[in-house]
Amino acid sequence: MSDLLERLRGRGWRMTAQRRVVAEVLDGEHVHLTADEVHARAVAKLPEISRATVYNTLGELVTLGEVLEVATDKRAKRYDPNAHRPHHHLVCAQCGAIRDVHPTGNPLADLPDSERFGFTVSDVEVTYRGTCPNCASA
Repeated sequence: MSDLLERLRGRGWRMTAQRRVVAEVLDGEHVHLTADEVHARAVAKLPEISRATVYNTLGELVTLGEVLEVATDKRAKRYDPNAHRPHHHLVCAQCGAIRDVHPTGNPLADLPDSERFGFTVSDVEVTYRGTCPNCASA
């Protein structure tokens, strides 16, 4: 059973066939699918699942804090099931591929007090941009 499915069961989330399929599609490390990609993969497993059901389920998972909604550029939002382990993203500027990265250090500590402008900073999102090996070799 996937980590996401286990977390959802632990929360007592009602597990319909449609919800299960969406959670199964999102299973894995470095998963950052668009809603349309989730729908396409879900249809392959459960042909009768509707686009609206996929979108609604993704919205519920984001609201629950079990999936992150990632917007790294002007492309479609992506959904990241790695919601419980702090991480940043490495994004290919050409194809949009996304990888989770876990650099050492504390990015909150890297922001000097003089640059906080009185804010109490509670979270940091870092996006590294570059070119993935596939695009670099093309």
